[in-house]
Amino acid sequence: MMMNRNLQSVINQYKCDSESVYNTWFVNNDERLKAFRSIRKGVQQVVEDIRSGIFPNDFKGSSLEFVITCISEQKQVFAGASHPFYWKPKLRIPDIYENEQNKRAFGAFLDRCLTTTNEEKLLKEIVRLDGLNIKGLGPAVANILYFLHPTLLPPFNTAIVNGFNRLFGEKRKLGSWSEYLAMRAVMLEVNLQHRTLLSSDLGAIAGLLFDIGSNKLLTGNEHTLTDAEREKVEKSLRKRVKEVEEDDRQENLHSEMQAHLLRVGSALGYDVICASNDRSRCHAGTTLGSMSMPVFPKLPVNEATGKTIRLIDVLWFEKDSHRVAAAFEVEKSTTITSGIGRMIDLHHSLLESASSLYIIIPDKREKELHLLMARPSVRATHVNVDMHYILFSDLRKHCDALCMFGESKDILKKIARTTA
Repeated sequence: MMMNRNLQSVINQYKCDSESVYNTWFVNNDERLKAFRSIRKGVQQVVEDIRSGIFPNDFKGSSLEFVITCISEQKQVFAGASHPFYWKPKLRIPDIYENEQNKRAFGAFLDRCLTTTNEEKLLKEIVRLDGLNIKGLGPAVANILYFLHPTLLPPFNTAIVNGFNRLFGEKRKLGSWSEYLAMRAVMLEVNLQHRTLLSSDLGAIAGLLFDIGSNKLLTGNEHTLTDAEREKVEKSLRKRVKEVEEDDRQENLHSEMQAHLLRVGSALGYDVICASNDRSRCHAGTTLGSMSMPVFPKLPVNEATGKTIRLIDVLWFEKDSHRVAAAFEVEKSTTITSGIGRMIDLHHSLLESASSLYIIIPDKREKELHLLMARPSVRATHVNVDMHYILFSDLRKHCDALCMFGESKDILKKIARTTA
């Protein structure tokens, strides 16, 4: 990317000004550093409140208010950070207070952003949230994300957008996640080329744009992106949107199959539970966690094995016991090997349970499964393990009949196929 000849001097001017954001907020500020810890803990509380159903239907008095207040107290760059989150009754925005589904989606988004440091995953989560079209929930959320991942996600507000447009000759708008991601891509590139003057923490370059957008810093000549540079950014964003759409389609299929299995197991009289990391997933407006037992039964295995077993997609237990009646791994697009490994761990750890083990796969992966099971390395671990598979189409088609006419797990043999 071609850089403006004067950009280095603008940065130097920014750093030398004793009243700039760089000197009054970014450096030599213990309160800024403390805010990161407080905000992360606060976001964890928001996630927990939403998960447990105690998050209120208003911003005021909520754990989210605590988080945004901590951010707003940073002044300057974040002075107006709370405004987008105030509940506006006449407009019904932002629609994360009264709409339960949107509230859960927002909580799940924050949870996933908390628990990953992978840049690509974070960007996909942003695109996914944008795709939900939650009214009034725009890129102001980036101000929260900055305090979770300051080297990956910059803050975002009117002054920063104005400063960006003035410095780079762009016409980016405020309320769009796609505009935010496009700005971020340019900011990262500029920051990389001038990191010795700025910082790996994106608060420094965000402060520069804020001061320019607030008319506190003059830029002189402005850098303008070429058409080729602009198209490169836009192409990358379009690709990411497509990837997220495909990921979501696959996740929805996965959740659908888990929901069918939970429903059938309950109808047959078993205690059922989904994988510990899937409880917040939804199918047809119902979370998998609400279809599951509230607490995972205590198993007579060591902690490491227990963690592995708790990641099995669906388990059926004999009523009021820790005896596993059946276990299911749904393998939509990821490697089938890891699911088989968890099943084998279960089999060898709980021999007394006489569990029925099933792999649930898309119809198009049937040949792939047979080829995998024919491998000597897999056959060696699979010996004496009774494992079958069920096709997505068969489970979806016969779910109601299994619930209505089944008396035990043996009914699954009507639609299951052997891996031998």
